[in-house]
Amino acid sequence: MSDGITSASDESPSSDELRDRSRKALQSQRQPTVTVLSSLLAVQDDLHYIPDEAIEETATHMKSTINDVWSVASFYTNFRFTPPGDHTIDVCWGPSCHLNGAQDVMNRVHYELGIEEEGETSDGKLTLRYSTCLGACALAPVIAVDHHMKGRISPDSAAALVGKLKDAQ
Repeated sequence: MSDGITSASDESPSSDELRDRSRKALQSQRQPTVTVLSSLLAVQDDLHYIPDEAIEETATHMKSTINDVWSVASFYTNFRFTPPGDHTIDVCWGPSCHLNGAQDVMNRVHYELGIEEEGETSDGKLTLRYSTCLGACALAPVIAVDHHMKGRISPDSAAALVGKLKDAQ
């Protein structure tokens, strides 16, 4: 069953489709006060990123300028402006994880993915993100695969998880 999200392995949505989905997300907000920030969050919840078309649609919706919307969007590090991969790997590097070997885990994940920093693999199928805390300090070091926590991770177990994701593609 599809959730309507276009993945890196599918054809990318057209500009018109992005605009339509952005407008629907913007119009679906039900809180009493709608802001640029809440509007951007609504779009990202639906599309999993904020394309240029969504910035423009948010500006129109909020009767604001593209520059004003972009200044809010670019301020917050949680917003992404490119489509994510089909699967996301979050590596925690917060204090507990760091003290328990997160750097070795992160280095191994980088190696297995063939990337040197946060972002997508060359095929666009996997996304690596760094997290300052995944909220499972007692299980440090921790990674999350598609928001599912994996605790007491070693570099080898992290490599095995990444391998399974790569093989599933």
